[in-house]
Amino acid sequence: MGDQIKIRAQIQGDITEVRILMQHPMETGQRKDDKGQTLPAQFIQSFTVSLNGKPIIDGQLNTSISRNPLFSFKVRGVKGGDKLAVTWADNTGDKRQDEITVA
Repeated sequence: MGDQIKIRAQIQGDITEVRILMQHPMETGQRKDDKGQTLPAQFIQSFTVSLNGKPIIDGQLNTSISRNPLFSFKVRGVKGGDKLAVTWADNTGDKRQDEITVA
């Protein structure tokens, strides 16, 4: 399981700006280590953002995304006390899920 997903939500009237930092190495499988050995591919393949248990974003990624991907988006109708959860799964079977309560 990877490091904690950092989730921030800032309510601005009816619109909430959400920022998500998924800490993950995102290796392409094309780089080599200092001994010349190819580093195995390891990248997030899919992620879901849910609000109060209902998906609001389903995304797919690939090797062209940088290490520790950061996503930012705006959503309507989020209220204080709502639960915002992010889940990802990578190509090696590793998974992570984290959740915040919107303030």
